[in-house]
Amino acid sequence: MIVLSIICEDCSNEFEGWFDTHTSCQSQIKKNLVECTQCGSFNVKKGLSAPNISLNKNSSISQNKILTELKSKIKDVQSFVEKNAEYVGDNFTYEARRIHYDKIKKKPIYGKASKDDVKELQDEGIEVATIPWIDKKEN
Repeated sequence: MIVLSIICEDCSNEFEGWFDTHTSCQSQIKKNLVECTQCGSFNVKKGLSAPNISLNKNSSISQNKILTELKSKIKDVQSFVEKNAEYVGDNFTYEARRIHYDKIKKKPIYGKASKDDVKELQDEGIEVATIPWIDKKEN
């Protein structure tokens, strides 16, 4: 079983669902079998989910190796974002709204926003995602 994040597109409620596989999740969503825990809507989608890492005592893979590999993958995503989006820093919330409401040319942006700001943007129907970020100083 895997635990996946599910987002209601009607009320922006984010909740967890347990599924056999990612494919099973998508199939159940398409068949309107996944219901929002807050408003009861079937208009839901799979959101981003945090990875779960579990090691048994007999595992030959060390936790440090897994964390190093995970950090490397995060750096790959970070590098992709930096190359393909404009950094707007602390102005992220303002710029996201400007792009959404002013209907200016849509362009990928990234920057900093509080959890409350991200929730407000999502409540307004503005698509945003939170991704892990490693400060250059930590590299």
